[in-house]
Amino acid sequence: MRGKNEPIILPCSAPIGILLYKISQYSSTFELTKGFFIALLSSGFIYLNYWGFSHPLMNTILGIITLYLLLQEEKKVWFFSGAFIGLFWFWWIALSLQHYGMVWAVPIEIVIIMLSYGVLFWFLAWISEKITALLSVSGTLLPLLLKALGLFILSYIHPFSFDWLKLELMFVESYLGIEKWQYAIILGAIVLSIWKQHFLYLFLILFAYQSNLSTPIEMDDKVKLVTTSTSVQDKWNETLHAAQFETLFEQIDQAIKEHKSLVILPESVFPIFLNHSKTLDRLQEKAKQISIVTGGLYWDGKTPRNSTYIFTDNKVSVANKVVLVPFGESNPLPDFLSDWVNKIFYDGAIDYVASPTVVDYKIDGKIYRNAICFEATSEKLYEGEPKNMIVLSNNGWFTPSIEPTLQKLLLQYYSKKYGTTIYHSVNMSDSYVVKNGRVDH
Repeated sequence: MRGKNEPIILPCSAPIGILLYKISQYSSTFELTKGFFIALLSSGFIYLNYWGFSHPLMNTILGIITLYLLLQEEKKVWFFSGAFIGLFWFWWIALSLQHYGMVWAVPIEIVIIMLSYGVLFWFLAWISEKITALLSVSGTLLPLLLKALGLFILSYIHPFSFDWLKLELMFVESYLGIEKWQYAIILGAIVLSIWKQHFLYLFLILFAYQSNLSTPIEMDDKVKLVTTSTSVQDKWNETLHAAQFETLFEQIDQAIKEHKSLVILPESVFPIFLNHSKTLDRLQEKAKQISIVTGGLYWDGKTPRNSTYIFTDNKVSVANKVVLVPFGESNPLPDFLSDWVNKIFYDGAIDYVASPTVVDYKIDGKIYRNAICFEATSEKLYEGEPKNMIVLSNNGWFTPSIEPTLQKLLLQYYSKKYGTTIYHSVNMSDSYVVKNGRVDH
């Protein structure tokens, strides 16, 4: 961004109340309540994980019930379900605005999020109903199949380039798989059950069963992940940099004492143009004893970049970010709107520039895919099914919230889907390793 045990703060204000009042005029309270309940069920796996109560059986049941109820509803309920899913899953996005002194805009952004996903869900249901009417098909099978198809393709639709909504993610810590074919089986079994009005068809879901929940996993004990706790305000306070940097070097020294071969530090823990700083020389000196991967800013004389610095084999290389955070690092709007938004909301700051291709680098004979925060949750970073990935994150923009939890669940999703072992070093939340979809702190 530019420039778990704490309580969840769910912002609510007049704009949200006005939104709920307006949409209640469009529909009945009963439809709104049903949408709210479906969204609540769909979000259970996130909040249970956040509170430390996640269990595969509970997540399995919640996910199946969510899809079972949603597939039977009409477009108005789909609108409310989408709106509340947007709220329960993504309300934390608006928290970053407080760091720009725009607390007043938090509820407005939440309303925009709710409307975006509400309209998306409504459109999918409307399409299914429209096609059914045009074909003059009687019965419930076709609309059910079309709605199931809508839920299947939902994870390919990315409003504002933000691709964190994947309903199959509900099953990432369940007894069911998250592959597309497994998700199709789940949807198909539910469709048959509703169509035939018999719960026995739900047993077909067993074909989507995953069996690796208890498989032992081995972690690399030569890698040290560093967790930092520097707030956004302190991070950019230059008067505090000397003390912050000294703490980071102490972490590196500790890794050397522990005979680690690689130490990984979070995203932009050196919030300076590292390639133009004497700190680079000091890191190179330490790298004679241990390989170092750390976040820092990079300046090529024209544009800033959010980068990873890799110190190994007596040399330093830089890997730049490929997928930028929508609005936070790069504006997805057309240029004339992008310039205006940057001027009004970001004090005229220019966008970061993304690298055109993903970057792999080798440390101690092992190849790692580079990823910085948001981009690790993008499908693009998993092209070629990398065996190992190093992710550097700064979650200070969104804490306290469920964002670190949802991010972790998404990394579990991709680790399971592509067989990638992910080493995640984080600022303002726990660091961890994900292997075969399972987390080791």
